Amino acid sequence: MKEITYAQAINEAMSEEMQRDESVFMMGEDIAEYCGAFGVTRGMLEKFGKERIMNTPIAEQSFVGAAIGAAMVGMRPIVELMFSDFMCVCFDELVNEAPKMRFMFGGKVKVPMVMRTASGAGTGAAAQHSQSLEACLAHFPGLKVVVPSTPYDAKGLLKTAIRDDNPVMFLEQKVLYRTKGMVPDGEDHTIPFGVADIKREGTDLSIITYGRMVQMSLQAAEELEKENIHVEVIDLRTLLPLDTGSIIESVKKTHRALIVHEAVQFGGFGGEIAGQIADSEAFYYLDAPIRRLGALSCPIPFNPILEKATFPTVEKIIDQAKGLM
Repeated sequence: MKEITYAQAINEAMSEEMQRDESVFMMGEDIAEYCGAFGVTRGMLEKFGKERIMNTPIAEQSFVGAAIGAAMVGMRPIVELMFSDFMCVCFDELVNEAPKMRFMFGGKVKVPMVMRTASGAGTGAAAQHSQSLEACLAHFPGLKVVVPSTPYDAKGLLKTAIRDDNPVMFLEQKVLYRTKGMVPDGEDHTIPFGVADIKREGTDLSIITYGRMVQMSLQAAEELEKENIHVEVIDLRTLLPLDTGSIIESVKKTHRALIVHEAVQFGGFGGEIAGQIADSEAFYYLDAPIRRLGALSCPIPFNPILEKATFPTVEKIIDQAKGLM
């Protein structure tokens, strides 16, 4: 085990998989010499050359479409979309092409590709570079949606994504890039999709979350512990497939559920989680209504004070948790 950053863990996962499998290559805007907007691909051009670390024009529709074609003929492309907001430019490829090809051709073709992108807010990147669009992505069958919260999870989940024979949307919360954590060495560190991680065990309340909100929820749980409120924090890690079983078992144990995500609360993925709880036997164990906490329904401000006010905070999570007790 070694301590590295979230960004380094992603770099390491891609480098190891490119060394292991010659069909893996990367493409995206400024990922070669410039190393991407957040420096995630640093050193990879020197290791693998321009034939496998490919700069693209500012034309997401074009290079995502090219990656789909490459995947269909046996390659394993890793596409970097500079910001998750830019997926809207290539929505036809993400929605109508990549997830549907295997089904439409009766399994005769596969689309083994990973689309990595910097997602979410917290860096003052304003309304067009700070959105969290995972709820929309989770609506499309055939597409897998991954949201790691730690370096350990980022490396293990990305290696699994690269080896998967289906298109995977890999959402990297940009605030997390410089966070550090312990990560195993070697190629064997993979994490299966559809398996949530209990980041903290508790008996009084289940906080169900993912991405940047995991760390905030853990901080809130520490503060609530001082008031004798024992919080369980569930990190979903993947939204598609979703580990509904772990959610249900946790809620049956704690009898309370608070769902926290960075995306806008209205129409957010938290509504699906609440629905899964309500449709299961866990509903009859609840001692309080299911609560959701997400961002306000407004474009994300550039001003850092206004930006912070838009999203869940540790204080807001604590307040919502106390309201359930």
